[in-house]
Amino acid sequence: MDSNLTPPQPSLAPGGKLIAPLLLIAPFFFWGTAMVAMKGVIPNTTPLFMAGVRLVPAGVMVLGAGMLMGRPQPKGWAAWLWILLFAVVDGSLFQGFLAEGLVRTGAGLGSVMIDSQPLAVALMALWLFGERIGLWGWLGLLLGVVGISLLGLPEEWLLNVWQQRSLPNGLQLGADLMHDLFQNGQWLMLLAALSMAVGTVLMRYVSRHADPITATGWHMILGGLPLFALSSRFEDDQWLHLDGSSWIAMGYATVFGSAIAYGLFFYFASSGSLTSLSSLTFLTPIFALLFGNLFLSELLSPLQWFGVSLTLVSIYFINQRERLAVRFSRTPVVQTVTDALAKPETVALAELATVTMPVSEPE
Repeated sequence: MDSNLTPPQPSLAPGGKLIAPLLLIAPFFFWGTAMVAMKGVIPNTTPLFMAGVRLVPAGVMVLGAGMLMGRPQPKGWAAWLWILLFAVVDGSLFQGFLAEGLVRTGAGLGSVMIDSQPLAVALMALWLFGERIGLWGWLGLLLGVVGISLLGLPEEWLLNVWQQRSLPNGLQLGADLMHDLFQNGQWLMLLAALSMAVGTVLMRYVSRHADPITATGWHMILGGLPLFALSSRFEDDQWLHLDGSSWIAMGYATVFGSAIAYGLFFYFASSGSLTSLSSLTFLTPIFALLFGNLFLSELLSPLQWFGVSLTLVSIYFINQRERLAVRFSRTPVVQTVTDALAKPETVALAELATVTMPVSEPE
């Protein structure tokens, strides 16, 4: 897998060199701001209904755009099976966990949890594509585990374990533990992040059998319909309390946070480096924290801010591991000897003869 992201460059006017990076950043900006918009609507609607509204109309828009662009429709059972798996993982599970988790956590903190998914992408890239993680990558993963623990586990649990070296009183390692975890918003956000990470890797396989833009549209429709079904079965008064501003916020999350953002992201993911593309997701929590503080007055505890910092540092280490390895590589002398030994004998001897070693003066 290429270490640098090389997505298809849009054929634009002379300003294309400026627009192309903006297109790469756009999905993460829209996801961060859509997180804030969804959090503002949550008190007036239900999570599964909101998740369905964010997916199905956006999928129709993406399919419509694909038809206008002349994109082919999926053909054959293999293409539809991959799209169906993609829809379940990245559509139903991701948006379901995201919406339910957003009810129980803040938009900024939720975005940090969601956009820790490069940690999972890096591990899957190692397993599926043989991508080397290296020292800086493993250090990033370690920091990520610590950071996610500070974000995802209830603060009273962490303080109890740190101060008393034991689990909280009354906590049972069984059904009660699972119930407590699934009532915790950060844990649900972590499950959403894992779902999105698997979906990102799945797109590489989906694109082998179907057009990436068309597949993105169908996966949003097929993934959103089960959310509507679950909403009709378990939720009430889904749109009764929605006012004009709420519909505008949901429209923003649907058009920009889903249709445009997903279309761009999975278009790049189908051909570029997954790890390099995922490295840009550290921008999303920055946008979400900024706009969450600006519009929703959200505040994090000092321990959570520390977890946020560790998570962002870990994502940076993982996705910049090759540059960091070069920057802190071995000394020039040792590197010169190693390079010379890898060349033909006559060239190697000539290069080794030019290596100067420091010699101390006799006292």
